[in-house]
Amino acid sequence: MSRYWSEAVHGLTPYVPGEQPRVPGLIKLNTNECPYPPSLRVLEAIREAAGEDLRLYPDPECSELRRVIAARHGLQPEQVFVGNGSDEVLAHAFMALFRHRHALLMPDISYSFYAVYARLFGIEVRTLALDASLRIQVRDYLDAGPNGGIVFANPNAPTGIALGLPEVQRLLQGNPDSAVLVDEAYADFGGPSAVPLIEGHPQLLVVRTLSKAHALAGLRVGYALGQPELIEGLRRVKDSFNSYPLDRLALAGACAALQDEAWLARTLDCVTASREQLSAQLRALDFEVLPSAANFVFARHAGRDAAELAEALRARRILVRHFQRPARIAQFLRISIGTEPQCAALVDALRQILGRTAQVVSS
Repeated sequence: MSRYWSEAVHGLTPYVPGEQPRVPGLIKLNTNECPYPPSLRVLEAIREAAGEDLRLYPDPECSELRRVIAARHGLQPEQVFVGNGSDEVLAHAFMALFRHRHALLMPDISYSFYAVYARLFGIEVRTLALDASLRIQVRDYLDAGPNGGIVFANPNAPTGIALGLPEVQRLLQGNPDSAVLVDEAYADFGGPSAVPLIEGHPQLLVVRTLSKAHALAGLRVGYALGQPELIEGLRRVKDSFNSYPLDRLALAGACAALQDEAWLARTLDCVTASREQLSAQLRALDFEVLPSAANFVFARHAGRDAAELAEALRARRILVRHFQRPARIAQFLRISIGTEPQCAALVDALRQILGRTAQVVSS
């Protein structure tokens, strides 16, 4: 605490990211990073961009990247906004779209940065509880009355459960006067995308990232898709904060990543196959595993405390994510999907911790 801080800073509780230890030899399954290296086309594009032009500012409009993103999603460049990771895009969206008289609606269990942004920007929040199976109930958002906007992740985090596209459309139809932000950070791994709904719903903003499926968490590139009036609101906030959110290397690498469809398809196949196999192996060890459409699983054991399991895995140099709050998920572990050897090491470690012998489990 400091007497020089503004009053707003004294009241902030910052977001706590997943642990990023600098210890060699760890199996790191706690931050939902892609287990595979990025496309070679990305690395080559970055090398080519790392020339004397680095002395010049990058394109503040990110015109070429917006063109590539628009083409990938069947939209126009004026329907695309890009930022320094989807976290920055989300922050601009909160500022541009959710500061209204009525409260912002969001699930009580979701990406914890949403609540941090709301506090930072002075946005009143009303949380709506997931049901007993930890699923979003659209009816709650239809019955909630006037609101200042809606935000949710699809697939949700940390549960990994996806809301079907008809349900997303029903939510939009019931809230025509509020901005609705669908955070699709994990949608490439099996969740339905709401992008096709943009044309008929001017209040819809879809936010995506290259950090997960494209293996570019270290490059920090995210984007939003919506009708031009929403995108213009984000642009106004961005240009009042930082005119150059993406550097030349990030712009070049992102374009290359989005254009390498073959690499993406192979990677998604590998991750989803490993996810299904790991889910089956965990169930064989008496874990309840929620249905996941993401690059992680959310699981709890029938008889062992989640915090104790996380610590026992850590002692074996395997990191997973444990959330102590809210209490409803305190017995779950969020486990990122690693390579096949990493997943095998995790299962072997759990067998040792649980005192189990190896079993053959088919996916």
